[in-house]
Amino acid sequence: MYRAIAANKRNTVLIISLFLVIVAAIGFAVNYLWGGGRYGDYSIFIFVVIGAGLYTLIQYFAAASQALAITGAMPIQKADNPRLYRIVENLAITTGMPMPKVYIINDPAPNAFATGRDPKHAVVAATTGILEIMDDDELEGVMAHEMGHVQNYDIRVSTLVFGLVVAIGFIADVALRLSFFGGFGGNNRDNNNNGGGGGGNPIVLVIGIVALIISPIVAAIIQAAISRQREYLADATSAMTTRNPGELESALKKLGEYGRPVRRQNSSMAHMWIADPNKPGMIEKLFSTHPPIADRIARLDKMGGSF
Repeated sequence: MYRAIAANKRNTVLIISLFLVIVAAIGFAVNYLWGGGRYGDYSIFIFVVIGAGLYTLIQYFAAASQALAITGAMPIQKADNPRLYRIVENLAITTGMPMPKVYIINDPAPNAFATGRDPKHAVVAATTGILEIMDDDELEGVMAHEMGHVQNYDIRVSTLVFGLVVAIGFIADVALRLSFFGGFGGNNRDNNNNGGGGGGNPIVLVIGIVALIISPIVAAIIQAAISRQREYLADATSAMTTRNPGELESALKKLGEYGRPVRRQNSSMAHMWIADPNKPGMIEKLFSTHPPIADRIARLDKMGGSF
């Protein structure tokens, strides 16, 4: 169990490193196609990398507030919903973590998520739909899963990954628009050397443009992969915290049976929810941020024999 957690954390470091490589590759491609890199001028590359880093830093502090605003989540105290608040409070005591802020989302779709940059600034939120269909044990399993995201610093990883994915998409989009409207036409040095991005070589230009198109797709696939691994890890953490994997197992069965799209959300925060809020079709499953519920239940069932 602990070896699996350690392996997932190592994989997270690897995947985030891949994100940084993609950002650097896009910066280098734009720099080269614009002509600067061929003459020892890497100012565009530096600008792209620093810009992406600054955007990710901003998202690191702003993502939690954005997620809560998108979903329309409202903060509660113990008197507002004693059942949910006490379950979260007991889990915080059990795990030795600071008490996170608790929010409720007025939505019939059963779901929940956690966000924030660290355990001291964490938020857990649940929809009215999940409160209605779950009994106390199942709700404890769900919230232990969300607290697991906090405990394992998944919320920090998710925030950083979100910032990098959006940055990659934005940079690639701007670069492609400039390429199609002559932005890679080169400078005076290009004009004196048969001009054009890629040193006048159309093959290099095509490769650069293809790389810019593919980069956001690769980034989305990587985001989905890291999110799926984090869901497995949070499931395992829930089982360890409650010492009863059957709680979350039963809750996941209900989520599979009664799940529906969340009314107020967008794809940029899909990875934060305990269950996919979009109900993707066959093609979208490649980019799904959640593993199949049947697979998660099977892992929990196998884990149950060790308690």
